[in-house]
Amino acid sequence: MNYSIAKFNDLIPSSLPFVEGKLEGHKERKNYSIVGPGVAEDSKQFIKIPKPHSFNLGAVSAMPKNGSGLHSHTTAEVFVIFSGKWRFYWGADGKNSTILNVGDIISMPTNMFRGFENVGEREGLIFVVLGGDDPGIVTWVPDVLIKAKKTGMALLNDNSLIDLTNEKMPEGKKLLEPISVDEIKKFNNYTVDELNAFISRLDNRSKVEFDLGNGFKSIQILGEKFQKKQIEPIIKHKTGFNFNILKAKKGKIENLTFKKPTVFFSQIGNWDIEVENKKINLGSKDTISIPINSNISIQINEKEEGHLNCVTQI
Repeated sequence: MNYSIAKFNDLIPSSLPFVEGKLEGHKERKNYSIVGPGVAEDSKQFIKIPKPHSFNLGAVSAMPKNGSGLHSHTTAEVFVIFSGKWRFYWGADGKNSTILNVGDIISMPTNMFRGFENVGEREGLIFVVLGGDDPGIVTWVPDVLIKAKKTGMALLNDNSLIDLTNEKMPEGKKLLEPISVDEIKKFNNYTVDELNAFISRLDNRSKVEFDLGNGFKSIQILGEKFQKKQIEPIIKHKTGFNFNILKAKKGKIENLTFKKPTVFFSQIGNWDIEVENKKINLGSKDTISIPINSNISIQINEKEEGHLNCVTQI
């Protein structure tokens, strides 16, 4: 059987995943690589499911007033709020921002600087889907690299991370120079109204649910297809993967087949997933990678409605 399970409680996080990890506002957080390596600069980051899927799945937890510095990606970056209240800000100056709550989803455009901060009262958790087997490197605004260097943390010209307080500069390597003012001008920016098109809020989804029968409904967040059904997505952003949410309280759907790499991760509820007659229980925050072309059924029997996130390569 070629499925893979990632129980959240078995994951090993990195507490210093990126160059700004010692700075105030960024150091009280943890980074998890669930499917694929993601973009962590920590070479020792534990990866639970390393097999390529054409996308990466990770998670970030942070204490209040902590999160990520302003950075940019070359591939899609989709955030799913699991717990807490988060402020997402963007642009080279980080002046524009919006608040996301539990269940909200944002698909950040590429070639744009973005950061996020836990503005809740307790530790929060978000899941992150990144496009591509190799989602590329992180590009930081110059201020992040300059301030990080003062703490001893620096990126080398091969984008490896080094702590200069207890490591010597490797022979033949040099520090990565911050990007120039002219390079910063090449990055895009968006108004708050423009970025709203890249957000799906939990409270606004009831009108776009698709009835799958047997107690199940589906919501298409990204991409235009679930199984053989063509469905208009809420967020019309080309990411390279489909993202939909299955909703149910009691019921079962059978004979699902995914012809491309697929993962499920539970937002709410305990789900019984049967893969070729093998039953697996998926609890909240847990992930399963589904074997291509296998026969699958999904069942739930809960007092409250559950949400199961599904990501599939296009």
